[in-house]
Amino acid sequence: MMKALPVPPCIVGESPLWHAAEQALYWCDIVGRRLHRYEPSTGTHRQWDFDSDVACCAPREAGGLMLARRDGLWTFDPASDALHKLADAPYDAAVERFNDGKAGPDGAFWVGTIYEPRDKPAASLYRWRNAVLERIAGEVTVSNGLAWSLDGRTMYWSDTWGHTLYAVENGQRRVFKTFPRREPGTSLDSYGGRPDGAAMDAEGCLWVAMFEGARLLRLSPAGEILRTIELPVRCPTMPCFGGADLRTLYITTASEKRPADELAAMPLSGRVLELRVDVPGLPANFVK
Repeated sequence: MMKALPVPPCIVGESPLWHAAEQALYWCDIVGRRLHRYEPSTGTHRQWDFDSDVACCAPREAGGLMLARRDGLWTFDPASDALHKLADAPYDAAVERFNDGKAGPDGAFWVGTIYEPRDKPAASLYRWRNAVLERIAGEVTVSNGLAWSLDGRTMYWSDTWGHTLYAVENGQRRVFKTFPRREPGTSLDSYGGRPDGAAMDAEGCLWVAMFEGARLLRLSPAGEILRTIELPVRCPTMPCFGGADLRTLYITTASEKRPADELAAMPLSGRVLELRVDVPGLPANFVK
């Protein structure tokens, strides 16, 4: 049974993170400039407001979280509210910002950007490692969908605007799967959406949120669609696995700039959804 967490909705919910040591879920509201934390066992909800768009979060081995905001990379300690800047934004913040990011199996923090005019593939993928922020790849418009194969050798990465999922191995990028674009004049009901955030399960299958497609897909390692979950929102943004057994699937969603009639018909837009699944996910990696 699918339901929404009993917490306030987001404008652009993103980056759900299950922190196993805390048995708590974190997520961001990018445009709302807010970080959320929820403990399912107690129903306790906390939130922190910032003065810059906060795109994603990841746990740190040293404690606390890594945050990617429009104005750069930061560490944040939810226990003390201590905030420390690690690096300035490597782009023109007037037209670009950090977007989806995660800790990889290598202990690095991988984070992409979104080029907001969306008129050319000017976004990039960066890696923060050993106190150095390095540009790894480009030629995308909306960097998203970071996840890793079970052996850690393949990184999945999407360009949401380009309707394309990539697999990156040994530094080489290949197309893993493409999705049809919406034809002019067609309704959203006939559009399957474009790949946004992703998560890997324990069988090596990739779960992908299909933005504007009102659905979540489970893809095989060969890119075949194994399962489709219809969602009560038009714009899911990212799934993650949580709970003590990692079999609770959490899905962040967005309500920004959606038509009034759509929001009336889909009142859970912007909420964090949860449902139970048969196959568990993988625990979150930590930034070293």
